[in-house]
Amino acid sequence: MESAKHAGDIAVAVSRAYGAEVMFTLSGGHVFPLYDGAVHENMRIVDVRHEQSAVFAAEATARLTRQPGLAVLTAGPGITNGVSGVATAHFNGSPVVVMGGRAPQSRWGSGALQEMDHPPLFETITKLAFTAGGADSIGQDVEMAFRTAVAPHRGPVFLDFYMDHLFSPSPAHEAETLTPSPLEPDSDALAEIARLISEAERPVLVLGSDVWMERAEDAARDFAEAYRLPVIPNGQGRGILPAGHELLVTRARGMAFSQADLVIVAGAPLDFRLGYGFFGGRDGAPLAKVVHLADAPSQLATHVGTAASTAGDLSLLFWGLRSACGEAGVSPKAYDPWLTRLTEASAAAIAGDAELLGSEADPIHPMRIYGELNRVLDDDAVVIGDGGDFVSYAGKYIEPRRPGCWLDPGPYGCLGTGLGYSIAARLARPSSQVVLLLGDGAAGFSLMDVDTLVRHRLPVVMICGNNGIWGLEKHPMQMLYGYDVAAELQPQCRYDQVVTALGGGGELVTSPAEIGPALRRAFDSGVPYMVNIATDPAIAYPRTTTGI
Repeated sequence: MESAKHAGDIAVAVSRAYGAEVMFTLSGGHVFPLYDGAVHENMRIVDVRHEQSAVFAAEATARLTRQPGLAVLTAGPGITNGVSGVATAHFNGSPVVVMGGRAPQSRWGSGALQEMDHPPLFETITKLAFTAGGADSIGQDVEMAFRTAVAPHRGPVFLDFYMDHLFSPSPAHEAETLTPSPLEPDSDALAEIARLISEAERPVLVLGSDVWMERAEDAARDFAEAYRLPVIPNGQGRGILPAGHELLVTRARGMAFSQADLVIVAGAPLDFRLGYGFFGGRDGAPLAKVVHLADAPSQLATHVGTAASTAGDLSLLFWGLRSACGEAGVSPKAYDPWLTRLTEASAAAIAGDAELLGSEADPIHPMRIYGELNRVLDDDAVVIGDGGDFVSYAGKYIEPRRPGCWLDPGPYGCLGTGLGYSIAARLARPSSQVVLLLGDGAAGFSLMDVDTLVRHRLPVVMICGNNGIWGLEKHPMQMLYGYDVAAELQPQCRYDQVVTALGGGGELVTSPAEIGPALRRAFDSGVPYMVNIATDPAIAYPRTTTGI
């Protein structure tokens, strides 16, 4: 006879029914039944060296595959180590389920090892945080966690289990993984937005991460192309219009946002990256009208007035908006003069980049690295950014050729995501190049998880822009105070030797001519490989405080 299933078996079976294929974890006795369940259900287990990497890997899995990610953390410090990963998933709208161990209910209140009430820690950074009711309800509880995580607006859910419940027999549970009916956008709102578009002379369409997460990239591109709207991507909206597309005006971003009279923001919050929703207003002109489109009413901006807004399934929204614009008489040629100005500005900016992207300056200018990297990236390469100044250059000079190929920490700005993201990217895209761009500050948060890449045979090319400082802090402090403190790192620290010691490969690069050959060796190595590039600490990425 088949042995009775324990609660860990049921939890994993329901997780698989909802599309979770990999369990990211760091070993802990409180969650042994979940590991046993993964073995019984043939779910892959990837164990890491720090719990933050487990949650970051689960979050990147969700963002790359658009299926829920799963992280399993042991009780107490195992769970508190994962809090930043959960917060990152919250701000990115990533459907992640984090399962935690919990001291036994039979000993609760008597000081058991790592006894802690975890859900209150997560209440403000999850859609739901709760403790499973008991062994008999495990199936229903896990299903509720996944169902909540994947419902728009997507986000993380935390669920922990009393240890004695998790080890106990549990009844089988048949998960009802029904797709909820899509939320229909308001037709009156679409008509009003179409009217605003018909009256505009200088519109801009912003495509954000939720367009990708909602699988609305084709509908978005179809709408933009139908009416020839200039497009600026935000977050994982990058790649929906591929590099070189005639409507993509990323390099004229400042001009577009400062001179626009209508900005349509789809699938992105009106946060600091978009100037909090204030566009236009240049040379005494009025502020641009703003339209906000979101996947759920909870995501519509409330801190700034908008000319129109609506929420719903984003594919339905773009298709409906295309029809409404047709009824409003919007002409695809209406914005050609504006588009021409933006494309000419973009072309001029790109031409102006050539000197620094090929710079022979010594010490190395960070832009030279991206000039070399762009020559060797495949169309389906997954590029991951984890850092400050160095990764800001990547956002400007690397333009994805396909959607779903760019990962950065998102608006929460948490350093240390890189190794977890890399683990997930290699698993999710086994035939693609995976490139991790690290600042030397960010490298200090998670580089030990190179050991995870090595143990699980996950080759990743790591490029460290090593300027020996906390660049985001050092230069502003000097500007404000004339001095800086707590902003120095070891010059030319041998992060490559850390990778080599952990079983990968690596090298230190100190001259511009060495960058290209080193990158080719890294891609050809077939192992986790660090190209550690010493860059000029005097160069700071030019940025504004508004994100525009």
